[in-house]
Amino acid sequence: MQAHDLRPPKGAKHARKRVGRGNASGHGTYSGRGLKGQKARAGRKPRLGFEGGQTRLIKRLPRRRGFTNIFRKEYSAVNLRDLERFPAGTEVTPELLKQSGILSTLRRPVKVLAAGDLTHALAVTAHKFSLTAKEKIEAAGGSVQELGPWLSPGRVASGDRTGDGDGG
Repeated sequence: MQAHDLRPPKGAKHARKRVGRGNASGHGTYSGRGLKGQKARAGRKPRLGFEGGQTRLIKRLPRRRGFTNIFRKEYSAVNLRDLERFPAGTEVTPELLKQSGILSTLRRPVKVLAAGDLTHALAVTAHKFSLTAKEKIEAAGGSVQELGPWLSPGRVASGDRTGDGDGG
């Protein structure tokens, strides 16, 4: 067998579809485009994902674009370098941090982070501590006390409700 003897298998090659060459061909009049509308016109088609002005599917889904976590807790961060200003043996609480100007509000729970070093012992009370911050405070001879789950002002923990127990 030689190169000039090679042929594609039967049915592998198709003639180009010639549209708009009479109704007898089956592709006349509308040339397979249907009646009117943007897709029947000549020129550019709408861009990929375009839905005629309706918010497109990819924007309606949170996947890979991020989304707003409605359960997110925002903490007021306090670094160890901020706690260095207090004298040794001080009991540092969120209220004291607010008085000294480190915190701007008590409306958010307080988290102590490990940036900076602590050279003396402090008794620190906050809602959360980073692992390294806890280690550094205890290494300086201080103590750490974690407050219970933080509730925004006016909210009550589910077990702390007062009442006569009739549910109404």
